[in-house]
Amino acid sequence: MAIPLRLAILQGHLQPTSSQVECRSIESSFTEAARQGKLAIAQEAVAAIPDGATITVSGFVGCGCPELLVNTLRERFDRSGHPCGLHLFQVVAVGNGKGRGLSVLAAEGLVTRYTYSWTGLCPEFVALARAGKLQAWNLPLGVLSHLVRDCAAGRPGTLTRIGLATFVDPRERGGKVGGPHQADVVQVVQMGGRELLWYQAPPAIHAALLRGTTADEDGNISVEDEAFYADTLNQAMAVHNSGGIVIVQVQRIAARGSLPTRAVHIPGALVDKVVLAPAELHWQSFAGPATDGTLSGALKAPCASLTPLALSVRRAIAFRAMLEIDRAHAVVNVGVGMPEGIARMVATHGQTHIASAWPITLTTEVGMFGGSPAGGMHFGAAHSSDAHMPCASMLDFYQGGGSDVAFLGMAEIDAAGNVNVSRFENRAPGCGGFIDISSAAKKVVFVGTFTSGGLKASVGEGRLKVEREGRVRKFCRSVCEKTFAASGAGERPVWVITERAVFCLRPGAGLELVEVAPGVDLERDVLGQMDFKPIVKDVKLMDARCFSL
Repeated sequence: MAIPLRLAILQGHLQPTSSQVECRSIESSFTEAARQGKLAIAQEAVAAIPDGATITVSGFVGCGCPELLVNTLRERFDRSGHPCGLHLFQVVAVGNGKGRGLSVLAAEGLVTRYTYSWTGLCPEFVALARAGKLQAWNLPLGVLSHLVRDCAAGRPGTLTRIGLATFVDPRERGGKVGGPHQADVVQVVQMGGRELLWYQAPPAIHAALLRGTTADEDGNISVEDEAFYADTLNQAMAVHNSGGIVIVQVQRIAARGSLPTRAVHIPGALVDKVVLAPAELHWQSFAGPATDGTLSGALKAPCASLTPLALSVRRAIAFRAMLEIDRAHAVVNVGVGMPEGIARMVATHGQTHIASAWPITLTTEVGMFGGSPAGGMHFGAAHSSDAHMPCASMLDFYQGGGSDVAFLGMAEIDAAGNVNVSRFENRAPGCGGFIDISSAAKKVVFVGTFTSGGLKASVGEGRLKVEREGRVRKFCRSVCEKTFAASGAGERPVWVITERAVFCLRPGAGLELVEVAPGVDLERDVLGQMDFKPIVKDVKLMDARCFSL
């Protein structure tokens, strides 16, 4: 039955685009697609999700949320109480930290099990877990991405060294967020004389809420305006092979056969329902309604458009960290938070100050190669990238040691060199790709301020002055949990870089203080702000260029 034209208009069909794809009129497109049984309104599509289903949703941090589908699922639950008891199997949560995105699914009874790698912008799920309202597991991003792929392939799970000795090791917490009563999802196994972890894949994933840019009348999906691929293809395959329902929201419909073959990312044979979304529920990212062609790969931005970091603590850390890129043609990972400034520093100052390492390829775990990694709501995406690949493939590359240098944040670090970024007294954002990356990068560099919570320091004329100390000490006697286990570093170089001091990890011995910033007092500003005494032998001054323009 043809879908009324007025509904098509309300769904925001055929918004203006620069695409070369041939698009038919609204009414005929809806008629043809409906005749094939693919096109549906959101309410009809999500009504097929049963109680107790395992579901997966596309998106990464602040990009790529199928917001119409997510909102409609919550509206149905509020109206009817169904579906209920869902298991949300989420590689990375997508939201804006203010209630949009997956946060709308954090309703008591709607989701009762939650598996995730990072949920920093959707903290409501952790609050429910701590209140005993749902069960939650926090596992590495790469492991979850591969478990979706395993489900698609009918494999029972992932066997890997990733996570050994960290909090996901069952001898620690096994990734359980809600308490030890939760089911075990990871086991220690011996194989070929090696100790490994086996992560159990979900036996089935029953529904996928995904998004693309364009769907043709057969349900083939292209992603030309999306910031990345993420895991959408594997999510679709896993659900299809589980006998479930794959629902994709798009911003326009194209004529059958008009999408170039190489433009199709999700074949129509894997797609059960296509839903047209209004523009206000189909933002490229939660940063705003505009579509940025430099993120999707449609445009390349000139390097001159990047603004250098202002003289600050953040710049001082970024500059010193950049100096650790010391090999030619380095492939570098840049993490979330403080490491984001390093990408900007490399773009604006790299050719001048680390010329011997040039050219440098910056990467992100969601699948970006080259360009300048973006931050904030765009984290994971990259401006003017050279190539995009699926997340699972990128994590194959990282877990195999493909990253020459990894820059990661730090929130707590102890004398042994263990680092925590995943769980604290009042919040548990999760590990994200931190474990996958830090377990295998050839060199690991942790960056962050020496203290937090009100720290004020001035930078200039080659010196640093601490004007007000932060309330929270990061160098503590013991970390809340081990997101990075120093025992797994082996002989790989591991550095800790702050605005006032630099440390290196000595295998089996712990942290050694190797540099301090010009202008700071060693006892008062460094050793006096630590809960343990590091190894102190030959302490040098940090490069003065860190503290001047």
